Amino acid sequence: MLTGLNHLTLAVSDLPRSLAFYHALLQLRLEATWEAGAYLSLPGLWLCLSLDPQRQAPAAADYTHYAFGVGAADFPSLVQRLREARVQEWRDNRSEGESFYFLDPDGHRLEVHVGDLVSRLRACREHPYARMRFYPTD
Repeated sequence: MLTGLNHLTLAVSDLPRSLAFYHALLQLRLEATWEAGAYLSLPGLWLCLSLDPQRQAPAAADYTHYAFGVGAADFPSLVQRLREARVQEWRDNRSEGESFYFLDPDGHRLEVHVGDLVSRLRACREHPYARMRFYPTD
């Protein structure tokens, strides 16, 4: 039986640049570094950055992305800091809760989001997506 997400590994093309992005800009806790990688963390997240010379920008622009939670009070200042750092935005928010969608230096699609699954399901019960069903149904 699965117990949850164990870790997330992102292939990066420039380790110092990615460390500056995730540690200095996004403020993830730096746990360890080595020649070809780094471990960073947030409560409930173990992030590995792995230097990969074959890393290329994603070929297709789909909706796959990695979302970080942020409190409502911290959201405006974080978005301001990201915009001041001139991160590239890749999508406008179209769902419940405040969200800011942006790219990391290697083109990984990221999001900072205010809310959680409970708030999302509450909003969906009020305005369900097409053919949406909720479980359990009792």
